[in-house]
Amino acid sequence: MVRLRGQLICMTEDDRAVVLAHVADHIALTRAEPGCLSFDIAETDDPMTFEVMESFRDRAAFDAHQARTRDSAWFAATRHILRDFRIEEVGD
Repeated sequence: MVRLRGQLICMTEDDRAVVLAHVADHIALTRAEPGCLSFDIAETDDPMTFEVMESFRDRAAFDAHQARTRDSAWFAATRHILRDFRIEEVGD
């Protein structure tokens, strides 16, 4: 299994608005991917920071997610927003 956990950190209210405008579709599309075990992006006590938690069955599923995301409306809109992520592989 591959897990990613971290934060999406907005620097401006416009960045936050972009995340809020696109996050529901991004979550729905990701959860529908083969190999996605869980995927959440949640607001935190800091309105400019979102917590990101995801897990995928294996490295291939995670890599497929990364490839799909790079060609998505989500990434086009949020690519400039700071990401502070940690990725770990668990098990086989």
